[in-house]
Amino acid sequence: MPAFSLEPDQVAWCAELRALAAQRLRPLAEKGEPGHVNRPLVTELGRLGLTDRLFTSGALDLCLMRESLAYACTEAETALALQGLGAHPVHAHGTPAQRDRWLPGVRDGSVVAAFALSEPGAGSDAAALALRADPDGGAGNATAARADGPRRWRLTGEKCWISNAPEADFYTVFARTTPDAGARGVTAFLVPADRPGLTGTGLDMLSPHPIGALHFDAVPVTADDVLGETDRGFRVAMGTLNLFRPSVGAFAVGMAQAALDASLAHTAGREAFGGKLKDLQTVAHQVAEMAVRTEAARLMVYAAATAHDDGADGVPQRAAMAKLLATETAQYVVDAAVQLHGARALHRGHLLEHLYREVRAPRVYEGASEVQRGIIAKELYATVEARP
Repeated sequence: MPAFSLEPDQVAWCAELRALAAQRLRPLAEKGEPGHVNRPLVTELGRLGLTDRLFTSGALDLCLMRESLAYACTEAETALALQGLGAHPVHAHGTPAQRDRWLPGVRDGSVVAAFALSEPGAGSDAAALALRADPDGGAGNATAARADGPRRWRLTGEKCWISNAPEADFYTVFARTTPDAGARGVTAFLVPADRPGLTGTGLDMLSPHPIGALHFDAVPVTADDVLGETDRGFRVAMGTLNLFRPSVGAFAVGMAQAALDASLAHTAGREAFGGKLKDLQTVAHQVAEMAVRTEAARLMVYAAATAHDDGADGVPQRAAMAKLLATETAQYVVDAAVQLHGARALHRGHLLEHLYREVRAPRVYEGASEVQRGIIAKELYATVEARP
């Protein structure tokens, strides 16, 4: 399928999702408490089959879901995305026992997942994470000194800016199992929230999402909790991010489109200077620029997602480009929409006031814009160096 063209059934599905978001999900979102997991909203996502679709669809479908939901209800979009981000490592790298234990609940919306990578000293530089997984030499760990490595560990340290923390039911946690090994010494663990020594606190952030810090005080984990292979957890993290980065761009495109449509309606109806705002050339040109940038970002997101689904070369670069362009574009479009609306857009509860708070975070999480530029440059120079 060409990256620039959606099939009629996909277009119809997106329209259906926007209607569901407005009619069934937004009322639940409005009843939620900012900064906390909205479990009725997550349950409804499961009832509608959207959380199940996280694991049965490709990157493009994920982008279409996130864009469509973001257009009408950013809280629903975020709740869906966080379920996917936290549970995808289990789906892709978990053992049959891990998948059977946790994924049915994620699919039906009864279990909340979280992706715990960032730390106070290791945000964008994920390879610098310091959460320790120390071999547990206590009773029952007869294999601690065997050649194939320990079978039990104790997690000690902190995670920060973790979405759905501290209210998730389980966490995909990335910890250092080999000191001073950079990205090669990290292991991914599935850690249930009720493990002894695991506590958390909520953080009061600009956007209304549930975000918190996690504190690990010798939290016990075993080989049965490992996702993938010991010391290969960075691959788990990057594989997850390569899938979800284009869809972060889709989230941004959905917000940009909502801001653009609001601006079209406002400028077409607003009387000013003896006519409609849209009759002012500066206003018309501003709206045109917003539309061009939004469509360009959308096409790059679709192209990156299609490349991922097709197993094409250069997926990390394409994903980084899509996230970079789309999130920076959404920031521009939402800001321009606020300017076109004037003071009314600054009222608490106005759509654009909401979007203005929401649009800032995607330029930071899952790799800040500067990190995306670094990935792009690295991939470009690697191509040059590979030439004969």
